[in-house]
Amino acid sequence: MKAKQRLSDIKAMTEDQLNDEVLKLKKAQFNLRFQRATGQLENTAQVRVIRRDIARAKTIAAQKSAEKQG
Repeated sequence: MKAKQRLSDIKAMTEDQLNDEVLKLKKAQFNLRFQRATGQLENTAQVRVIRRDIARAKTIAAQKSAEKQG
């Protein structure tokens, strides 16, 4: 699993790429939650990292959307 993404990498993405990234991260989050529920998750901190990456990508997407509209 990929470590925390750099902010500069996320800012360089287009809105479509950001939306795709959010979907990919949500799938990863689901898999981590499933692993945690079944007791197979070794790195529990990864759940927090993924959650924050999702928030980071959504925030940048919202900023780009606001820039485009206003």
